[in-house]
Amino acid sequence: MNRPTTESAPEHDALETKSTADLIGLMHAADRTVADAVGESLPQIAVLAEAVYHRLAHGGRLFYIGAGTSGRLGILDASECPPTFGVPSEWVTGIIAGGDSAIRKAVEGAEDDTRQAIADLRSAGLGSGDFVLGIAASGKTPYVLGGILDCRKEGIATGGLSCNPGSLLSKACDYAVEVCTGAEVVAGSTRMKAGTATKMVLNMISTSVMIRLGRVKGNKMVDMQLTNAKLNDRAEQMLMEELRIGRKQAKELLRIHQNVRKAIDAYVHQQGKTR
Repeated sequence: MNRPTTESAPEHDALETKSTADLIGLMHAADRTVADAVGESLPQIAVLAEAVYHRLAHGGRLFYIGAGTSGRLGILDASECPPTFGVPSEWVTGIIAGGDSAIRKAVEGAEDDTRQAIADLRSAGLGSGDFVLGIAASGKTPYVLGGILDCRKEGIATGGLSCNPGSLLSKACDYAVEVCTGAEVVAGSTRMKAGTATKMVLNMISTSVMIRLGRVKGNKMVDMQLTNAKLNDRAEQMLMEELRIGRKQAKELLRIHQNVRKAIDAYVHQQGKTR
């Protein structure tokens, strides 16, 4: 396989000779191209997200598998679904090569094991109705490729998210998304543009799926977990706007129901009974 496009960056040579201001400007200019690169892949993203939605709508789960930055971004997206949408943590699960310790420290050789991903997925409860999304900027990470190929052998739906055209990952999976972010300012450092693109795409996938599953009302996070003062204040504002009530009544509804959606439903039901 040819060298990934993320590693070829002759125009970014001699970085050590540049000032801090020049380096920041160079990175900013490069980052401005990411959104356009993602935009070119929107049809692929939509097809993949729709496939994920259908699995979750029928009781399946979504698994992300990746190594290094890709694995960490999958874990980040998965970990944000329960507090944002009020769903069980097992609905979306992020798995990284090397296990949880690899979230903070690189685990030597973990990404080169082609058999470990399927073992990790099985340990996490992988089922036949689930969807496994492999994330690899290069599109050739052995841990991810091995996991996707093993899943396909078992008839499990798979997707691939990479930042190189015609990648091995794209050829191995059922639903491929390729966001061609091009050369990184620091050659091969896919925590940069490729990482930004990956975060954007995962946001699109998980958020669109949760909206389709009814976890958002209007554009409000009515199922969010009320875990701090900021979120409680946001929840009160939602109730005040939706139900046209005062803050005191909104606070009381939240105290009783501990959830914006439940509070709205209970209030509407009670109003209907008293009319």
